[in-house]
Amino acid sequence: MSSYPDTILSSSRKSDAIDFQKGCLILVDKPLEWTSFDVVNKIRFSLKYALNVKKIKVGHAGTLDPLATGLLLVCSGKYTKRIDQLQGMPKVYTGTIRLGATTPTYDAESEPDQEFDTDHITERLLLKSTKELTGWIDQVPPVYSAVKIKGQTAYSLARRGKEVKLKSRRIYIEKFDITTRSGNYIDFFVSCSKGTYIRSLAHDLGKLMNSGAYLKSLRRVSIGEYHVNDALQIKDITEIIDMLAAGKKEG
Repeated sequence: MSSYPDTILSSSRKSDAIDFQKGCLILVDKPLEWTSFDVVNKIRFSLKYALNVKKIKVGHAGTLDPLATGLLLVCSGKYTKRIDQLQGMPKVYTGTIRLGATTPTYDAESEPDQEFDTDHITERLLLKSTKELTGWIDQVPPVYSAVKIKGQTAYSLARRGKEVKLKSRRIYIEKFDITTRSGNYIDFFVSCSKGTYIRSLAHDLGKLMNSGAYLKSLRRVSIGEYHVNDALQIKDITEIIDMLAAGKKEG
């Protein structure tokens, strides 16, 4: 996918004149505990005030869980038509997996529900298991996810105590490397296709090693050619939008 340098708001291009209504791609470094929709809503509200409009299209290209940080691509105006293209690009993540336990959500959002022995988990077993989870694999999304079932999200059904059964989907893991290990905590690097749930990858890793595992932390490093190092913090984005509003008043 080619770049659109005249319509990108990032740390290297934050001084450029941006027409948010015409269309813009905003590189956001999503903060911890914010949902992707929190980010979109914050930017939309700021733009509506700055531009003095009742409506403006704003959307994101690929959800990040609340406990994940990193690159979130947000589109405004006509750029929202490119969301599907952006979502289809490969993604890179880093993070930490906790071995020897599982949680209902497959991450640290919920408390561990089972504990497992980890004495048998050697570096060799870790390497063998990550290799088995590399390439084309069938992955079942977490029950606590935004996957729709007859119009309802899986997590909303799960939280109401309903039985949730999700179908597996074919995904591609280009690389799954363990970078460091400290006791039951392993740091990782993953390069993968659209539709990959890193929480499920952590859970499946635990099962492969006859133990348990859940995602302790996650950061999205890149989406296609776009990197988190070029992303802006929320406060920086709102300040830029506020400057736009101030400029309109002066004009």
